[in-house]
Amino acid sequence: MFTFCPSCASKKIAFDDINVFRCPDCGFVYYHNTAAATGCLIYVPDTERLVFMVRGNEPGAGKLDLPGGFVDPGEGVLEGLYRELREEIGWTPPGADLPQVFTLFASFPNVYPYKGINYNTCDLFFTVSAPGLKPEDLHLEKSEIAAVRFLKPEEINYDDIAFESIKRAVRAFVHRRS
Repeated sequence: MFTFCPSCASKKIAFDDINVFRCPDCGFVYYHNTAAATGCLIYVPDTERLVFMVRGNEPGAGKLDLPGGFVDPGEGVLEGLYRELREEIGWTPPGADLPQVFTLFASFPNVYPYKGINYNTCDLFFTVSAPGLKPEDLHLEKSEIAAVRFLKPEEINYDDIAFESIKRAVRAFVHRRS
């Protein structure tokens, strides 16, 4: 990530292969910590389908994803999830002002490769039931989302899912429902 120390420009900056960059010349220290991210398993009970997005951008362009994303500084996890749902799919579940509308389901580590840098994330997955939800109820952020898919568990091809953490969450959700 760093070729030169951002503080003194030394070429001796070293990475500990976990999360710390240190410069022996000036004492600069940078912690490349895990970022928090959210994902939402939206389940439509009347059709027994899960809502997936098709990524419009790298990483994973053309692959399946769940609504969600990085938690911004100053946000709580649920605030970030609400914001991402509004931004990406233009949808907020009925009763979204009630904290119990979402259920924390699982958390898995992930690596998000972006422009040559691997960002370690802690992905928190929530579930929400959305009776009667249809594709036309969603308003996609076209600059990020290529399409939306409502899939039954038997229609899911896990090789088509963009990130390992999402594969794990979807598998756990499908397993729990069966």
